[in-house]
Amino acid sequence: MSVIYERAGQCELSSQRPRYLTIFDDPLYSCLVELHDLVNFETAKFWRANRVRSIYLPVTTSSISSPMGLGSDSLPVKVDLFGVPTYLADSMQFMLEYGCRLSENGCYYVMPCFRGEDTDTTHLSQFFHSEAEIPGGLDDVIATADAYVRHLAEAVLRELGERIERVAGGTEHIARLLRTESARLTFDEAVVALDGDQDCFEVHDDWRTITRIGERRLIEKFGPAVWLTHFDQLSVPFYQATSETGGQALNADLLIGPGEVIGCGERHTDSDAVRAALAAHHVSEEDYAWYVRMKQERPIRTAGFGMGVERFFMWVLHSDDIRALQLLERANGVLSTP
Repeated sequence: MSVIYERAGQCELSSQRPRYLTIFDDPLYSCLVELHDLVNFETAKFWRANRVRSIYLPVTTSSISSPMGLGSDSLPVKVDLFGVPTYLADSMQFMLEYGCRLSENGCYYVMPCFRGEDTDTTHLSQFFHSEAEIPGGLDDVIATADAYVRHLAEAVLRELGERIERVAGGTEHIARLLRTESARLTFDEAVVALDGDQDCFEVHDDWRTITRIGERRLIEKFGPAVWLTHFDQLSVPFYQATSETGGQALNADLLIGPGEVIGCGERHTDSDAVRAALAAHHVSEEDYAWYVRMKQERPIRTAGFGMGVERFFMWVLHSDDIRALQLLERANGVLSTP
């Protein structure tokens, strides 16, 4: 028996033909292959024009980017690698920061990443990440990430417009994004704009987060694309730099379609700032000693972003369930074939 995710976003157990055979006859999946190829090619084209270098990285790491502690929104995937405890990459952002010390204009990759949570309609436990790190600060990376997603959107419309029309029922949402400037507001401004609606925000002791409902309401109100910036410092991982007042993070999420599609932020420049952030987030310095030392010996101001590729596809294809956008299904705790 295999798990089949219907186009409407529902899942069912079936003893009929397995999913990997049934998708041969569904035009969604041949279109998805075209999107894979286009994103791969256009990503390389975009970064080559900006002189940002591609780097090859492993999928294992000793330093996960979302450790247990304040601001962590994911669970790490720990494995035993020939007797050595290690993790599958949840993101290789730290490695991109390392790469920025070797490539003066920054570096990028598109690679698989792994999370420990269960899948749902907007979340995969194994997904593809398009990430980059560049010299500069928050405003620089917002401008670059915005240009990147528009570059991809323009290519989708130009190269695959007719196919997207047939599969998704239209391309006006893509055209609308391209002719509309992205909105931008701070987290505090978003709370005011949504009247502090309890369905839109989760409030913890010293920090707040926005829900998927809140993200979608901001898109409805200010969209089609919204940059939400300056979250509460303790609501984001320790590596995000903080504002001069110390209360807000120098971070931003791009909200389109299903909600957050890109997350970005400025990093701490020096080792003292990293140590202070680790302590504030209740994260042990032990696993990040190399990262602290790198900042100590090579302090550089950088900022980076990560785009969930399948979430971008959700927006392009008007999909309600990200699980339908896997050519080969993967879910934690499930043995998949093939």
